[in-house]
Amino acid sequence: INALVSGCLLHTAIMFLYQLLNFFFAASKKEEDSKYDLSLYKRGDLLEVPRTLFTHFGIYLGNNRVAHLIPDILPAITKDKSAIAKMVTNNRLLMGVITKVASVRVDSVVDFAYGSDILINHMDKVCSQPPLDGDEVARRAEKLLGSVTYSLLWYNCEHYVMYCRYGMAISYQTYQFCTTVRKIVFSRMSAYLTALCGVSFMLYLSCVTPLTVLLTALISFTIWMAS
Repeated sequence: INALVSGCLLHTAIMFLYQLLNFFFAASKKEEDSKYDLSLYKRGDLLEVPRTLFTHFGIYLGNNRVAHLIPDILPAITKDKSAIAKMVTNNRLLMGVITKVASVRVDSVVDFAYGSDILINHMDKVCSQPPLDGDEVARRAEKLLGSVTYSLLWYNCEHYVMYCRYGMAISYQTYQFCTTVRKIVFSRMSAYLTALCGVSFMLYLSCVTPLTVLLTALISFTIWMAS
């Protein structure tokens, strides 16, 4: 019974947050179909669109269809297939990221791009591996349709398309993010701040012991040496 009550409360909380986001964040207006020239896209092309905080990726399947991995909270809170099939708005995406609910789905070019300009096969210039045959790329993309285990850093839309087109599930966005975090965390300023916080914490709690001093010094020294 407790598990049932907890599940109901969780479902209610998610629904509340979803409705709250619907209220505060209006979905961006979709562009007209005429903005995108479908004759430019070939089956197996890697499509890339810049969004507010990240770049989104998909694989063109042909006939105005794009397969892409995208977080979406809606499948977790409703079984209404017609509602789920509609374009994934920013609030649905954000809640999906938080709850780690995602799927590989097929959308039209307009719904996939969400009003942004589209880059075609831009990653061919970045990746060291040559792209696979277009039909093979599309077959891989289609084979993975459905619910997936999602991670913002370790398995996102870029990992999906990189596997489909080049045979290796990597993400340059994740690499750049981790590199930036490493530079911040393992900087000399971080070492100074860690030492200062450790000393302040010990003095505030009156717990200046050989063990706490050693731990503070060890952590600060490790960050210093890694900087």
